Amino acid sequence: MIKKLVSLVFILTIIACGSYNSIDSFYNAHKNDSQVTAIRVPQFMLSLLGNISPEMKSLIGNTKDLRYMQFPSPTPERTKYLNAQMNSIAGNSFIEVFRKNDDLKRNIISIREKRNAVKEILIYNNNNIRGSFLYFNGNFDPVKVREMAKNTEFSELPKILGKEFNMQSPEEINE
Repeated sequence: MIKKLVSLVFILTIIACGSYNSIDSFYNAHKNDSQVTAIRVPQFMLSLLGNISPEMKSLIGNTKDLRYMQFPSPTPERTKYLNAQMNSIAGNSFIEVFRKNDDLKRNIISIREKRNAVKEILIYNNNNIRGSFLYFNGNFDPVKVREMAKNTEFSELPKILGKEFNMQSPEEINE
């Protein structure tokens, strides 16, 4: 009986932590790859990013973990591989809010909810040259998240992170 209870608790713990661990796994697996920019924003910087706009302040103010990664996607095989990894992560108890597929190009916004709050936001973009993901973990208002996704306000944050950390945005690389 005790073995069954311990096994059940272990399985439930793995399931509950699944998406976070998937993000951790992806981040750790690729942060040392060539030509990768990986940012895990420290808590003190979150308050600076919150000063961008009132909408960003309401989003950033409730963020516990913010990560951004930009990586090369130079071949169709690599793009397929990265798309498959992100599909696997986003398919793990996330709800897709937005998806745009154009051949191998991907733009995806997915959220994970718990009761009446959005707990995680995952934004993935891949343009066949470079890919990126932006990940939020915290406690967010679903109405605000939906508005920001609809108004493409999430697309501004990688540009701002790029300026804060002196890196090129995907748009600058394509020019």
